[in-house]
Amino acid sequence: MRFTIETEREQDGRWIAEVIGLPGVMKYGETQADAIAKAEALVLRVLAERIEAGEGPLESIEIRFAAA
Repeated sequence: MRFTIETEREQDGRWIAEVIGLPGVMKYGETQADAIAKAEALVLRVLAERIEAGEGPLESIEIRFAAA
């Protein structure tokens, strides 16, 4: 699995990081790096919940993040 994270600076100075391919998975941070780290952690939580619910892959997975 490979996820692309797009970042943008808001008018109020905060950064938002959005994970492409996972609707609604986005996080704010004080810095760009902070927003990316929070988004990566959220991806892992979402995937863990899907696996626990039987919706995720049963085989081994490799996760890569690429900042856009």
